[in-house]
Formats: sequence, structure tokens, C-alpha cells
Amino acid sequence: MTNDYLRYAGIALGVLVVAILGERRRMRRKNLERVGFMPWPLITVLASLLFAVFAGLAMRGG
Repeated sequence: MTNDYLRYAGIALGVLVVAILGERRRMRRKNLERVGFMPWPLITVLASLLFAVFAGLAMRGG
């Protein structure tokens, strides 16, 4: 069960890294008219929350 939580925490961490890089890329774009459709800040917050929950469950051993 702990291995499952570690796996989920790793996936959430991967999504978090991708979201941070996506937001950085969006903020640094040269053409301001090229807007994106991905809600990177929302994805960042949700991935952070999921990572914290699954990492906590994995450390607790639950």
C-alpha cells in the first residue's frame, strides 16, 4: 500500500514539474497574442496538494 502512495506522489511530482515549466514558458512568451488554454496555476496548486497528501500517507505508512 505504501508503494502505491509513493507511486502516486511521484506522478503528482512529475505533473507539478511539468506545470511549473509550462507556467514559466507561458510567462516568458515573446508574442503576447499567443494565449494558451492550460490553467497552469490551477494544475500547479492541485499537483502540489496531491503530492503533499500522498507523500504524507506514504510516510505515515497508511
